Amino acid sequence: MWLASCQSDTNHSGPVDIDSAALNAISAESIIEHVKVLSSDDFLGRKPFSRGDTLTVEYIEQQFKMLGLEPGNGDSYFQEVPMAEVVSSPNEHLTFQMPNGELTINYLDDYVIGSRHLAPEIQVPETEVVFAGFGIVAPEYDWNDYADLDVEGKTVIVMVNDPGFYDKSLFKGDTMTYYGRWTYKFEEAARQGATGVLIIHETDAASYGWNVVRSGWSGPQLYLEAADNNLSRAPFEGWITSEVADKLLASAGGKDNLVAQALTPGFKPIGLGVKTSVSIKNAYRSSTSNNVIATIKGSKRPDEYIIYTAHWDHLGVGEPVDGDSIYNGAIDNAVGVAALFELAKAFKASPVAPERSIVFLAVTAEEEGLLGSAYYADNPLYPLNKTAANINIDALNPIGATSDFSVVGLGQSEMDDYARAAAERQGRTIAPSGNPSAGGFFRSDHFNFAKVGVPALYGGGGSQVVGQDSTVLAERRARLGGRYHHVSDEFDDAWELSGILNDIRVFFDVGYTLSMEKTFPKWKAGSEFKEIGENR
Repeated sequence: MWLASCQSDTNHSGPVDIDSAALNAISAESIIEHVKVLSSDDFLGRKPFSRGDTLTVEYIEQQFKMLGLEPGNGDSYFQEVPMAEVVSSPNEHLTFQMPNGELTINYLDDYVIGSRHLAPEIQVPETEVVFAGFGIVAPEYDWNDYADLDVEGKTVIVMVNDPGFYDKSLFKGDTMTYYGRWTYKFEEAARQGATGVLIIHETDAASYGWNVVRSGWSGPQLYLEAADNNLSRAPFEGWITSEVADKLLASAGGKDNLVAQALTPGFKPIGLGVKTSVSIKNAYRSSTSNNVIATIKGSKRPDEYIIYTAHWDHLGVGEPVDGDSIYNGAIDNAVGVAALFELAKAFKASPVAPERSIVFLAVTAEEEGLLGSAYYADNPLYPLNKTAANINIDALNPIGATSDFSVVGLGQSEMDDYARAAAERQGRTIAPSGNPSAGGFFRSDHFNFAKVGVPALYGGGGSQVVGQDSTVLAERRARLGGRYHHVSDEFDDAWELSGILNDIRVFFDVGYTLSMEKTFPKWKAGSEFKEIGENR
């Protein structure tokens, strides 16, 4: 037996015994087997609405059944998620009427654009372009980038991230708030009534290169179905490169000058003297994808739940790179789905069953904007006020064992304390994620649970790799680098799974410990989710 003693500062019920048989049920060989299947070319990049969607959800259902898990939605392992697939085809060139001539830019190389409207054609004959700072309205920070702007008929250009990225005294400094996420920028522009919104891409501020934007926007886009056919959204949304922004903003003092103004209290939107017209043809269809859900019923409190999540989808088939067009998504996130299977094996192998019910939820359309988890949060199969916590698994790193366990959004909730205790039982420390300015807390499926008040943990291996020859480690890092949203995200023999095994055992420890308790973890003071968590 491995004795797990809980932290006293979170009002836990007491020590919990975690049997070694449960931990040993988590197997590297099994993980590799599942990852090879899910990330094979046969699964076509696991794009929702594709043949890869059908193969993937059927495979997950089959594995849940083989593990002896009960269906999570009545007698079904599926929760249908109604979505609309939209293929937006803008003009190959977008022309801006500048104060001193014209600026013409190229689709995909310089800009991406689309429309959520379920309409065959979107025509904007003329729209004035306005620089609206960061596109943020945040009363708690006394911040309103849309102050005194009548945005009707206008297109706003906004910065990515939030002001704290540029001035550490603003917002939460290095730690991005939700106001910095691109999804928020589009939502706020729609609330303001904008005709269009274009985000300026900056690699450091976004934490990813233009290639990620380009590949993510170059094919069909999925959205949750809305009763109004998405007409409440701005007619068009998109991104422009930093180089294009330099030219568009030059006539109003230049980008650097405008960004400096946008960081000043009392900033007001700035007209650029620029106009453009936009034409988009949309092909669209409505269909459903599926979340796949299974449970282990709790022995004493079966009506209380701990939900493990991992997204099963990836980018499908896209632009060829060196002759390869399948975005296999091995790290992102076949390994997370494999981890769900290993966790289920561990719970089933434990001689003492969990007292709370354990839910395994493989969600769809994370890559399209966390859609599967958003649908579950809006349509929960288990009451949110009876859901103790969410533990999310996404893109575990096969670089090797680390002496630290990284928590994204460290400081948000008492889930940190459970993770710290579990990591310490492995002789590891806990650390914040390496780049809090990237807004990782808002970029995976746990965020939708946080938005409805459920304390959520999202973490994985840290940065301090142990027990590896420095030359071998450098070679492995080089070989595994650059795979995010790339066709090279495939399984290969450079993977070293010791760290992934340790991380999955941390996730098991946290969930099992929580399952034996009578209290729920709480949000910490200062978290933006504390109030909604207390009122759910």
